[in-house]
Amino acid sequence: MNNNIVIAGTGVYVPPHKISNEELVNSFNAFVDIYNQQHPETPRPYSSASFIEKASGIQNRYVIDKEGILDPARMYPKIALRQDDEPSLQAEIACIAIQAALQDAKKTPADIDGIILACSFLQRSYPAVAIEVQHLLGAKGFAFDMNVACSSSTFGIATAYNYLLNEQNKCMVVVNPEITTGHIDFQDRDSHFIFGDISIATVLERNPPAPSGFEILGHKLSTSFSNNIRNNNGFLNRAECDNACPLPLHLFKQNGRKVFKEVVTLVEEHITAHLASLKLTAHDIKRFWLHQANINMNELIIKKILNHDPLPLHAPMILHEYGNIASAGSLMAFHHHRADLQSGDLGLICSFGAGYSIGSLIVKKC
Repeated sequence: MNNNIVIAGTGVYVPPHKISNEELVNSFNAFVDIYNQQHPETPRPYSSASFIEKASGIQNRYVIDKEGILDPARMYPKIALRQDDEPSLQAEIACIAIQAALQDAKKTPADIDGIILACSFLQRSYPAVAIEVQHLLGAKGFAFDMNVACSSSTFGIATAYNYLLNEQNKCMVVVNPEITTGHIDFQDRDSHFIFGDISIATVLERNPPAPSGFEILGHKLSTSFSNNIRNNNGFLNRAECDNACPLPLHLFKQNGRKVFKEVVTLVEEHITAHLASLKLTAHDIKRFWLHQANINMNELIIKKILNHDPLPLHAPMILHEYGNIASAGSLMAFHHHRADLQSGDLGLICSFGAGYSIGSLIVKKC
């Protein structure tokens, strides 16, 4: 069996609203003024644009709604309720990204026989958002949702790869519609600046007649349980509180220092082992497209892997413009920084996040 599985195209939906560090800080500090007047015994510290950029490398982010996030009296997105017979927001932005990816791959919805919607934050439990996307596109085959936090993209592509390799499918789409801002505490100085919204889709094809794009040479997935990144929002929340107490608001939380220290080591070991399994070294890889969580983390990972200071294009960053876009980050770096590679060049896509979860794909330019 000679099955070549190829990333044939990618496509992106970027929300229309952009928030700079300065805008976010002005809103946050206005909230702090209000809070400190009401709670003088427990004052909160202010934030600054320079603090955010130094801590993360982030300068901007794109969001589904800007007005609600920047309102000091609200500080979360304002999204209109849709009826059950209307397309859901997450399905809508997934379809936009898929249509762009299909155009890039020179495909149509009729070519798709499988859809995996993989992301950190699903809009609902059921029916699967992926099946709604399949319906809206008019695609055949099957569709399902999956969630492996910020590694959802590589886990989704690895899953699609196996369906294609086993000849169950011919052409699949993995889409990562990340509406992260609905789960963020914009009143928390240490995390309010981290995330942005986006949707990105990847078209994968088995044995294309005229190969273009990137052939997947192998994938590696690993998980190791940790509580250091967590979101407890779920359908059992209302059962955890009696009628006399208010329901707790479950949002994103993390122990940033522990995450940084532990994940850097885990990712370095994961990538090194994956390369060795294909008898490769880090110096065989022309481009590393890493998860876009923190510039300091990525620079340290790539320095450890290469054993020297990296050049900017060893592991390009899009973090400054888009923020942490959860599972879409590594693919967004791939989408923006692949055109200059030559036939035969090798690259590595790696995502990592809550779980802990790490997924990597080794690819070769066709």
